[in-house]
Amino acid sequence: MRKREIPPPPPIFFSASCGCDGQFDRENFKSGPSMPSSPGEALCAAVSASAWVEPHGKCTVAFALAWSSPKVKFLKGSSYHRRYTKFYGTSEGAAQDLVHDALMNYKRWEEDIEKWQNPILRDDRLPEWYKFTLFNELYFLVAGGTVWIDSRLPAPDKRNHRNGEKTDVKGTEAEVNLSDGALVKHTTTSDYYSEDESVVNHEGSNSYSQHHPITLLNEENDSDDGGRFLYLEGVEYVMWCTYDVHFYASFALLELFPKIELNIQRDFAKAVLSEDGRKVKFLAEGNTGIRKLRGAVPHDLGTHDPWNEMNAYNIHDTSQWKDLNPKFVLQVYRDFAATGDMSFGVDVWPAVRAAMEYMEQFDRDGDCLIENDGFPDQTYDTWTVHGVSAYCGCLWLAALQAAAAMALQLGDKPFAEYCKGKFLKAKSVFEEKLWNGSYFNYDSGSSSNSKSIQTDQLAGQCTLQKIFDFNVMKVKGGRMGAVNGMHPNGKVDETCMQSREIWTGVTYGVAATMILAGMEKEAFTTAEGIFTAGWSEEGYGYWFQTPEAWTMDGHFRSLIYMRPLSIWGMQWALSMPKTVLQAPEINIMDRISISPSAAAISHEFGVRKITNKAKCFGAAVFHCSC
Repeated sequence: MRKREIPPPPPIFFSASCGCDGQFDRENFKSGPSMPSSPGEALCAAVSASAWVEPHGKCTVAFALAWSSPKVKFLKGSSYHRRYTKFYGTSEGAAQDLVHDALMNYKRWEEDIEKWQNPILRDDRLPEWYKFTLFNELYFLVAGGTVWIDSRLPAPDKRNHRNGEKTDVKGTEAEVNLSDGALVKHTTTSDYYSEDESVVNHEGSNSYSQHHPITLLNEENDSDDGGRFLYLEGVEYVMWCTYDVHFYASFALLELFPKIELNIQRDFAKAVLSEDGRKVKFLAEGNTGIRKLRGAVPHDLGTHDPWNEMNAYNIHDTSQWKDLNPKFVLQVYRDFAATGDMSFGVDVWPAVRAAMEYMEQFDRDGDCLIENDGFPDQTYDTWTVHGVSAYCGCLWLAALQAAAAMALQLGDKPFAEYCKGKFLKAKSVFEEKLWNGSYFNYDSGSSSNSKSIQTDQLAGQCTLQKIFDFNVMKVKGGRMGAVNGMHPNGKVDETCMQSREIWTGVTYGVAATMILAGMEKEAFTTAEGIFTAGWSEEGYGYWFQTPEAWTMDGHFRSLIYMRPLSIWGMQWALSMPKTVLQAPEINIMDRISISPSAAAISHEFGVRKITNKAKCFGAAVFHCSC
């Protein structure tokens, strides 16, 4: 029997002919070493390998392709080195090391992927379409314009010994002085690469107002550092880490890359405490305002100079939006509770306080409930809202509870009492103004759509059943997802473009809420509509480019969009411990004692004590009951 031989593959060369036997002509090997092409010159590249294979036998020949693009440069000049340069350096030869490691390790990588996916793939309780869609929606984490840099210097290039320029960022001490004399200090030191074109200002002190220094990650905790991460809202909406959308998509990062998720929240926490006084004209209203107000959560981290020039969005003045700050508080508390990372909680707590205090200006009548201002002042930025709204009001109620729970964990009991006092009053006002017996009205105004059933009203089980019966099942029998707005007579709300759209990520989000409310059958039926319309063979062909939205006739808006990552919110809900699922019976608000003057208590409190461990997170889950 002839022994099988696998000779090493020949070198890559350019300009080669190949016969029908699958081999290159030998004379091509005599043409000398291959040379890189000149700029603008298009050349071909080819590689081949041959092997002896016994009759009925098989042989695998592995090919690998890698390229190295170590530097990211943004339009306004700031440039960074990508995360992988920490391990491979920044030279042109890094691609060879990358492809070598891929060939040496790909089998182990495949095994690790299978170990990760198999518990879900082999779970007979889960529908097959759900398993398929859950993993495939993750395409956006790499196809969504991702930029991942290191928070510190790239590691020395041990293989090729090429060194870049080093810019030292001296130790920065951020002091948070609170009115009762409490002081929280963070001292950090870090190093960065910067390029000649633009020295990146990592301390955040620039020519415009910056009320709070940008604090770098602690050098001593480098093993816990996940780097800094950007991803686009979508390939048509080119803004980095759009926060009102990240609110939905962030479950994927929290579940799979929690360190990255925490660092995104740190970036926004720093942004909350900063201000950029440059003038911006807002397109919808035609007015002028400043780019970033202190206390306001930015809409995004920017476009042309992320981290340094935020709020690339300029349709509306997002410092007046009512959903961004509550979403920040809710995400921070969720991440704090899920990871138990006390240092993260301490880092972001001043920003949480500032974000909550900023919202008080929107309580126009002193009833502890925020009001919308008669324009699209939330993520549905063409859908006007008047007065108290189901969407923003419910977010505010949940944020009050989350802030109270986090305050308790960080030893700030007076602020916890303050939030509870506001919550108890606001909750009764919210129900009085919006609850109609089966769902919360869209808003408290008198417009033609004020009584619409909004899919994204984030309420309890009664409302979820109404949403399922109307917004889901009355749209093509539930085979397209949940329409954003539906009139109580069963007709789609045609008030504006967004009210009549089906948002893929919102549909997944409401399905996750249904799971938490014990409505698993309805949840999977709701989410399956997105699979049917977007991923199945009978659908519209949107696979690996899931759009933000489509209409009832299948026309899409904004392909390759961030929000559909919210399907991982469904997985999060499915995998939560039973003690957490039962937590509404042990509401954290019941554990906060309120003094008689709590309703009028001042919010000028400090961090009285920083506890060593986060406790009782299982009992700190909230929901708004109908």
